[in-house]
Amino acid sequence: MEKPFLTVVVPCYNEEEVLSESVAQLTNIIQKLVMSESISNKSQIMFVDDGSKDKTWELIQQYSESNEHVSGLKLSRNYGHQGALLAGLTEAHAYSDCVVSIDADLQDDVNAIIEFIEKYHEGYDVVYGVRDKRDTDTYFKRNSALAFYRIMSKLGVNMVPNHADYRLLSKRALTEFLRYKEENMFIRGIVPLLGFKSTKVFYNRNERFAGESKYPLKKMVLFAVDGITSFSVAPIRLLLVIGSVIFMIGVVMGIYAIAQKIIGAVVPGWTSLIVSLWLIGGIQLIGIGVLGEYIGKIFKQVKERPRFTIEENVFEMKCKENKINER
Repeated sequence: MEKPFLTVVVPCYNEEEVLSESVAQLTNIIQKLVMSESISNKSQIMFVDDGSKDKTWELIQQYSESNEHVSGLKLSRNYGHQGALLAGLTEAHAYSDCVVSIDADLQDDVNAIIEFIEKYHEGYDVVYGVRDKRDTDTYFKRNSALAFYRIMSKLGVNMVPNHADYRLLSKRALTEFLRYKEENMFIRGIVPLLGFKSTKVFYNRNERFAGESKYPLKKMVLFAVDGITSFSVAPIRLLLVIGSVIFMIGVVMGIYAIAQKIIGAVVPGWTSLIVSLWLIGGIQLIGIGVLGEYIGKIFKQVKERPRFTIEENVFEMKCKENKINER
């Protein structure tokens, strides 16, 4: 039986401080799997440079020349973490039997990849890396993440709690995944929709090896908004409910005002008027903002612009040199 060709996709943005350690640890895992005859000895670690401004791409090129298992993909500009991950998965699809995605910061335990491959050989098409605990997170990040998963669950989105983008996809799972053509690709929500046989591998998350987090609060909020609006129209329905409630309150207040006028008990005042104006005005602006979020997604989708542009592709070149056939 032919050993599976594994590609480990690693999105990178300004990761020069951690890249050498990432290469060392991931190469060690690949070599262990090759020695145990679990994967092909031609398997690759594909580092995807997402428009880095430091020496990340130069280092990737150096390692690709000195390390037979390292290759790279350079995007023409910064497309964001999900864009870089999508680019890597798309390019890996042609040559790989299975693909593992992992971040470059080494917070996800690379040793779990060995168990991923074991599960793959057992017949699983999707293997989720799930954090056993969140002790390394701040109080705010830990609780905001849990709140996000609860909200998504209430909205009917089937997500795996405490799972980020550390997972294995088989060839057929990846083929099906790439049929999804959303402009705003929320990968964590799409993978569970595939419906193939899946399982979980639990691991302990480490501290970031070096450098700074590429997901500050602002990006986390935007990511959550993308996830919610990509999978549910519940926010728009909520606006309808709020509008209906306010309309009913308005009817009641109108009847009350007319009654007060008839009995001559009207007392001029501005407090209720100002409060009403601010309340209604605020809700209207929120409503316009929510609708704008959906319309903006439609606007981006209908233009059908490329979701990423590749400037250099060392991965494909290495696969061809190693005579890896497209699969």
